[in-house]
Amino acid sequence: MSVADKNNRLLYRLVSVATLMLALSFAAVPMYNWFCRVTGFGGQPLVSANGSDVILDQTIKIRFDGSLERGMPWEFRPVVREMELKIGETGLAFYEAYNPTDKPVAGSASYNVFPFTAGGYFTKIDCFCFEMQVFQPGERVQMPVTFYVDPELVDDADAKYINTITLSYTFHVTELPKDHVALVSELTKQVN
Repeated sequence: MSVADKNNRLLYRLVSVATLMLALSFAAVPMYNWFCRVTGFGGQPLVSANGSDVILDQTIKIRFDGSLERGMPWEFRPVVREMELKIGETGLAFYEAYNPTDKPVAGSASYNVFPFTAGGYFTKIDCFCFEMQVFQPGERVQMPVTFYVDPELVDDADAKYINTITLSYTFHVTELPKDHVALVSELTKQVN
């Protein structure tokens, strides 16, 4: 094999490795997000269609926290700051959001629980955070979240001593959906 052939072969391998590394870097974020949703790693709560079949006599305190990303014009807060539930019992909490501006604003919520070891046991059944929210000017809404703490928490050596879990949401500004943008444009034309 000639030196030119060896160089071409080496170049091909280097380009292949670089391409593979680039592809893996793009896949890393979605794969990490999927991993966190499936395992509860990093305080990412789990999602279920149903409540728990088992309810223990042991109780746990759930605290609620709400914040806004810089530049998000809404007001956002939990209606109740904390509640105590039996482990496995389905809880229902509300967060209130208000758009004090004179235009529609869209937002989406990111969320986690603390301590992070509780992420694999805190399960949401339904949540406002599953979908983008669009509020009209001056609109105030109470948004529900339905959840439970999995009874398997008491069998986990690291998590069984947790007596308080904090559920946190942060709302972020997102682009208005196209149908809302078209509606706002149409209404603006009618007014002018």
